[in-house]
Amino acid sequence: MNQAAPGSGRTTLATVAAAAGVSTATVSKVLNARPDVGQETRVRVERALADHGYVPQRQRRGRKKTRVRTVGLVCDDLLSPYTVEVLRGVSGAAAESEVDVVVALLDDVLGGPSSDAWVRRLRAAGHEGMIVVACELTELQGAAVDRAGLPLVAIDALSLPSIEVATVGATNGTGALGATEHLIGLGHERIAFVGGPESSSCGQARLHGYLAAMTNAGLHVDTELISHGLYITATGVAEGRRLLGLERPPTAVLAANDPIAIGVIEAARLQGLAVPADLSVVGFDDTFLAESSTPPLTTVRQPLQQMGAFAFESLMRLVGGRALDTSHIELATELIVRDSTTRLL
Repeated sequence: MNQAAPGSGRTTLATVAAAAGVSTATVSKVLNARPDVGQETRVRVERALADHGYVPQRQRRGRKKTRVRTVGLVCDDLLSPYTVEVLRGVSGAAAESEVDVVVALLDDVLGGPSSDAWVRRLRAAGHEGMIVVACELTELQGAAVDRAGLPLVAIDALSLPSIEVATVGATNGTGALGATEHLIGLGHERIAFVGGPESSSCGQARLHGYLAAMTNAGLHVDTELISHGLYITATGVAEGRRLLGLERPPTAVLAANDPIAIGVIEAARLQGLAVPADLSVVGFDDTFLAESSTPPLTTVRQPLQQMGAFAFESLMRLVGGRALDTSHIELATELIVRDSTTRLL
């Protein structure tokens, strides 16, 4: 497991952001003297810049901009809070390297027989590589990218083809383990898991973390307490209502992402139950939905912007013909406790 940015021989924007505990976008704002940064944050970023000897791109010798460089970013949902956070990380790192990011939907660009044609258009337009975000890549799609020789990096891929792909993710299993242990520590024993698609590799890691915590605590898991669906709010509503309608409903639910968790909270409301008094709920990702939900959501934080920045830097390393230190980077998760969980009375 590697938690450092891929080696590039220089201090990167992502390195400074990680040291200061902020996003790459915030570091960029400080570098560009933007006024919408708090004084305390600005000082912390400036200290990190100095400590790491950061030199802005425009000041580095030997760099002459001769053409517009572009990379493609492909996702399955442009409106997803998860995608928005990852895109901020990719675009911030790309701006620092003076590279443009072209965003597209998976079904629009890699669907069916048009896959080869679209990848050829990427090459013809000068695109140097591609980042896919939370997508399920088929063998057909992977083969099209491979035939074109287009460098590819996947972030939290739901599933991957058999070709070798560099990936960036988070410690999904560890995050789910900690979230479940948090609920067990509050006295909950009948804990449900509402996951994403069964084909999702990161979702499976979260399920295994949940099961490990339950097993370690000597708690029995009924199969009726485990379900799967799309990573959308409607899944949480439907599965939440099913779970709460059981003869022995759960007292707590771990959801595989924030939208599902918010759906479970809505299901409880529809059943006339209160969260967390009647049901504790934990999400995963810590997107902007988590803090603004009612009640504010306890969730597992993924460093989504850093994941985006590291994916971009990995891609640029591949574009430059350099090998990666590892084909898979995992960044640490963190449990953020808010008001949607409480001790079982």
